[in-house]
Amino acid sequence: MDDILINITPQETRVAVMLAGVVQELHVERTASRGIVSNIYLGKVARVLPGMQSAFVDIGLERAAFLHVADILEHRQQERPPPIERLVREGDSIMVQVVKDPIGTKGARLSTQVSLAGRMLVYLPQEPHIGVSQRIEGETERAALRETLTRLVPADETGGYIVRTSAEDASEEELAADIAYLRLRWSQIREVAGRQPAPSLLYEDLSLAQRVLRDIATDETTSVLVDSRENFLALQAFGRQYVPKVADKLEHYQGERPLFDLYQVDDEIERALGRRVELKSGGYLIIDQTEAMTTVDVNTGAYVGTRNFDDTVFKTNLEAAQAIARQLRLRNLGGIIVVDFIDMGNDEHREAVLAEFRKALARDRTRITVNGFTQLGLVEMTRKRTRESLAHILCEPCPTCQGRGEIKTARTVCYAILREILREARQFAETKEFRILASQTVVDLFLEEESQALAMLSDFIGKPVSMQVESVYSQEQYDIVLV
Repeated sequence: MDDILINITPQETRVAVMLAGVVQELHVERTASRGIVSNIYLGKVARVLPGMQSAFVDIGLERAAFLHVADILEHRQQERPPPIERLVREGDSIMVQVVKDPIGTKGARLSTQVSLAGRMLVYLPQEPHIGVSQRIEGETERAALRETLTRLVPADETGGYIVRTSAEDASEEELAADIAYLRLRWSQIREVAGRQPAPSLLYEDLSLAQRVLRDIATDETTSVLVDSRENFLALQAFGRQYVPKVADKLEHYQGERPLFDLYQVDDEIERALGRRVELKSGGYLIIDQTEAMTTVDVNTGAYVGTRNFDDTVFKTNLEAAQAIARQLRLRNLGGIIVVDFIDMGNDEHREAVLAEFRKALARDRTRITVNGFTQLGLVEMTRKRTRESLAHILCEPCPTCQGRGEIKTARTVCYAILREILREARQFAETKEFRILASQTVVDLFLEEESQALAMLSDFIGKPVSMQVESVYSQEQYDIVLV
C-alpha cells in the first residue's frame, strides 16, 4: 500500500509517492516554470529546415519549438515521408501538441498528433483507432475492453481511443463519462482555435496536483495528504467530478510539523541531489548525469561479504538493481542510461541480476527499454524523457567550477599569474609596479612556498610585484593591475 504526500505553496507544488514509508517518486512543479508537456497550441511556422527535415514553430515561448517530419500525423507511419518543405511553409498556422519540454538549450518538441488524457481513456481525435494499454495483460480482458469501448463510442465519432490501465475494472458508466468529457474538451479546443490568432495557447494540461489524482493515485493508494486547505477543497471538487474513487482518499493534513519534514522527504531530496548513494550492505552507487547520458557505477565499498568474493559481488549487484530503479524514479533521469554493475564471472548471477533489475523497473510509469549485458559488462537502457530531471529543476551549474566538478589548484593559479605578469612586462615596459588581486589561498601560497618564484620574477622584469587579497574571489579568479 502506498501514500501520496502533496505539499503546496504559492511558489511550487511538491509530490512524494511513498511505499512502506520510503519515498519512491518525487515530482516538483514551480509556478514560474511550469512544464508544458501535453499543452496544445496554435503555432506559426517560423522557419523550415530541409536539411534536417524539420521546422521551427513559434508557439509563443522564449524559444521556437521543434517539429520533425516524422511527427506530422499524416506521415508518421510512412517509411519515406514527403520532404517537409512540401508539407509546411513559413507563415503557416498549425495546431501542435508539446510532447517534450524544453530541456537545456533545446526547444520544446512538437507533434501534430493531438491526444487528450482522461482518467480512463486517452482520446485521439484525428485517428480512428481503438487500442488497449500494454500493461493490461490477458487477451480476453483486452478484447472485452475493446469491445465495450467500441459499443460506447458515439456513431458520429471520427477519432479513436486508447484504454488506460486504470480502466481495467471500470464500469460502462465511467467509460461513457470519460468519453463525453474528452469529446467536450476537443470541441472547446477547436472552437478556440477557430477564433484565436497564432501563436496562442489552446489547451493547458492539468496542474501537478490534479495529474496526481488522475494518473498516479490507484486502488492501492491508502491516502492522499494535502497540506493546503484551499487546494485540498479545490482537489476535492476536481476529484468528485473526474476521479470519484480517489476523492474519498483525499485528506487535509493539519499537523504542526511540515508534511515533508514529518515523513523525512526533504532529507530524501537532499540525498537525491548527490552523486553517491549508500547501499544498506555497505556498497554504494555513483550517479553522473551528463549532456548525452547518465552513468551509474556500482561499488562494493565496505561490504566484504561472509562467504567468497563472487557471492559478495552478486549480493551487492542485487541490492544495487533495486536501488538504481528507485533512483531513476526519484531523480527523474531519462534518455540513455548506462549501468556498470560489478563484474560477474557467473552467467547465472548475471541473468539473476538482470531479471531483478527488470522486475524493479516494472513499477516505473515511464516507458523503459533494457538491453542485456554488453561485451564490456555494461547494461544499456533508455528511459523516456519528457520533463527536466530533479537536479535540473532544483540546481544550476556551480559558479566557481562552471559545472566541471573541479577547480584549479592554488599552485596552478599561481603559475598562471607568473606567466601573465611576464607576458605583460614585455608588452607594457613603462609599468612601474604589478599588483596581484587574488583569493586568500593563492596569496598565502605566494607568501610561503612560492615566495622565491615571485622574487625571481620581480628581479627578472626589474619591477616590484605586490599582492592584495580579494575575499570575494574564488580560488581560480585573479586580476593583475598595472600601476
